[in-house]
Amino acid sequence: MDPGQSAVLPTVWEALRTLSSSEDGDCILSTLGSLKRYLGGAESPAPPGEQEEFARRHFSDVLRCLVGRLSPGWLELLPDGQLEDLWASFFLEGPADQAFLVLMESIEGAASPSFRLTKTAQLLARFLRAGRMAAVMEGQCRQRAGPAFPPLQDALLSKAVGLPDHLGNRLRRENLEPFLPQNYFPLLGEEIVRVLQALVDSLRGGWDCSVSFLSQVLGKACVHGRQKEILGVLVPRLTALTRANCLWQRVCWRLVECVPDRAMEALLTGLVEAALGPEVLSRLLGNLVMKSKKAQFVMTRKILFLQYRYSTPMLQSLLGYLAMDSQRRPLLIQVLKELLETWGSSSAIRHASLPQQCYVSKAVLICLAHLGEVELRDSREDLLASLMAGVKSRLDSSLPAVRRLGMTVAEVASARIHPEGPPLRFQYEEDELSRELLALAAPPPAADSPSEASLAVAPVAAETTDRGSADRGIPQARPEGTGSDLDSDDELVPYDMSGDRELKSGKTPAYVRDCVEALTSSEDWERWEAALRALEGLIIRSPAAAREVSVELAKVLLHLEEKTSVVGFEGLRQRALVAVVVTDPVPVAEYLTSQFYALNFSLRQRMDILDVLTLAAQELSRPGRLPKTPQCGSPSPASQPSSTQAPAWRAVVEERIRSKTRRFTQGSARRGPDASPNEFNLVAGYFFFPLIRHFDRPLVTFDLLGEDQLVLGRLVHTLGALMYLAVNTTVAVAMGKALLEFVWTLRFHGDAYVRRGLLSAVSSILLSVPAERLLADLPDELLEARPWLADVAEQDPDEDCRVLAVKALLLLEKLKGTLLPLSSS
Repeated sequence: MDPGQSAVLPTVWEALRTLSSSEDGDCILSTLGSLKRYLGGAESPAPPGEQEEFARRHFSDVLRCLVGRLSPGWLELLPDGQLEDLWASFFLEGPADQAFLVLMESIEGAASPSFRLTKTAQLLARFLRAGRMAAVMEGQCRQRAGPAFPPLQDALLSKAVGLPDHLGNRLRRENLEPFLPQNYFPLLGEEIVRVLQALVDSLRGGWDCSVSFLSQVLGKACVHGRQKEILGVLVPRLTALTRANCLWQRVCWRLVECVPDRAMEALLTGLVEAALGPEVLSRLLGNLVMKSKKAQFVMTRKILFLQYRYSTPMLQSLLGYLAMDSQRRPLLIQVLKELLETWGSSSAIRHASLPQQCYVSKAVLICLAHLGEVELRDSREDLLASLMAGVKSRLDSSLPAVRRLGMTVAEVASARIHPEGPPLRFQYEEDELSRELLALAAPPPAADSPSEASLAVAPVAAETTDRGSADRGIPQARPEGTGSDLDSDDELVPYDMSGDRELKSGKTPAYVRDCVEALTSSEDWERWEAALRALEGLIIRSPAAAREVSVELAKVLLHLEEKTSVVGFEGLRQRALVAVVVTDPVPVAEYLTSQFYALNFSLRQRMDILDVLTLAAQELSRPGRLPKTPQCGSPSPASQPSSTQAPAWRAVVEERIRSKTRRFTQGSARRGPDASPNEFNLVAGYFFFPLIRHFDRPLVTFDLLGEDQLVLGRLVHTLGALMYLAVNTTVAVAMGKALLEFVWTLRFHGDAYVRRGLLSAVSSILLSVPAERLLADLPDELLEARPWLADVAEQDPDEDCRVLAVKALLLLEKLKGTLLPLSSS
């Protein structure tokens, strides 16, 4: 053994014996002063060899001994807190890693609550405020890992990142501010920056060092879910330091490269969220995606395909990062191919939620904005095939938002992938999402992508803008010098024609039969239009005449086509049909329901039948229903002027009586509507059962369980509405049982619109069928429906389906609460 080192061991043993047993303050003070020589803090420090021996072999034992003697009486052996200051100096001035581990060990081993726990926690807070955590990490970065160092690094890593959890569990309500996660992790980020600055200075001086331990700390903190706190401090500082410093950029690249694979995803997602733009991300990551398979998987697969919670600016940063370097641009092309394959997959469209489809669509358009025509040329055929497949699948969707999404992406992407071909043009109403997608197709700044990409996308954006303004009816400015400016008639004042009315030569029909004749055989288009406008009013005013030709009139209206540009044609035809059904429900409903499954009808006509039946059922079930005032048509020929003047004297008398009468209570002077039976009660079965009877029989031109899922969805919604309107009717139980069997058959349908209707139908059953009848007649069906609804509420990709399933479950719980008292009684 070296003579210099042999003198340390006896001294330390004697000092530990004295500190463990002595109650003499002066003796303890001198003993601690002799040990302080080995820390280099005394007036005559020990030789460097002895200091190294003490720090490596004996310092932890001394600290544990000091913690073991910690008590109120022991600290009071010297006045004015001298002993406490000297005691704390060993933890604040000695080797930081050992001091940190001993403090954490003593806190975990102390009784709670106790004086020792409080003092060590306060000392640890001083340790953090003094910047000693930077010394802990810097010490691990400046030494080479030997056989004994990996266990020490693992312990330091676990304690450093898990400090808020450990201290929170021990201190609980007495926890200190520096140990809270929202305070500790920003402090840890600041300490990492300090260590990195020291390492950069060492590299400039020619000293070797490693950032591996910092990478592990950073990755473990991100795995613990603290990306926002630590990266919120770290990323802005590193962004500024790497702006014009190549050495700092290399250090940052190495810092991220050394992060373990298990923490790479958490770190990269946090960095992409915190980095402001692709330039910052490129400076912080370098070509990490080309060096690390895990990073490449996260950046090009997981963020883009397996998750969709990230914002649009984050997508732009990520894909812009891939486009900023020539080595990374092949990855961008590959990402675009895979994105379009997913976008064009019919299975993905059926099983992916609308937000996820929007997320993939945005990524497709951002990729196209970064790529040039030359780069897209080699993959044009594959890209167009995937694009067209996605367009077809989306146009077949029952959801308007999905169809609009497909049309928007198809217009922009087709013009970008194949600019020489004929452009795709669709008619759709622009909404916020479509405007955002069109904005994403605009070219990025020239600094972010090659010039050819910007030149290729600019005409597409301009063309899209022009088309959008033309579709919205915005007048285009005329070039100067046109002939219209030379022949201006600005001096002429326009004649006011706002009060003029169009003269009609045709006479308005006065009877329902005249309307039928005019709609079927008249070649006078003015008479045809007048008949259509007057028909609803005539049906309401002459129900007996309407019943004589009700089925014939329904047939005429169902097959009626618009022969002139009649304003509101669809509304006029629909209201007339509804009036016919309300006037003569049974035969007209039987006719319409039979025609729903008949041959040679268009999908539009079948959906019109469903809409008319729903509106008519709603009108029939309205309590206190009175004849509805027609919205259009001429006044009734039977109305006399005296009919409005007859009750005038009665109103005068009632007003006089009201003014002379003294009332002691203030109540409503108006009478409520007279009670009347639900007219839908007698005819509900004629509306409902024929529609549900043949849904599984495919026709030559009509297959509800096949391609015509839009009509199936409308049918399901109609059946649910009829079920809801049949509340308190005698046929509601039979309707509910049939509808529940219908729902159970289609409960796993792939179209979201159909599933929404099925879930609404379940809620309608629970609301319309009496609780005691549900318990008596449908117990097995309700028992089977509960797990299905729970599964939909948790796993269905469509958000509206999940919401409807939760509502149905709440109705089931309410029903159970209603049924329990009934069953117990």
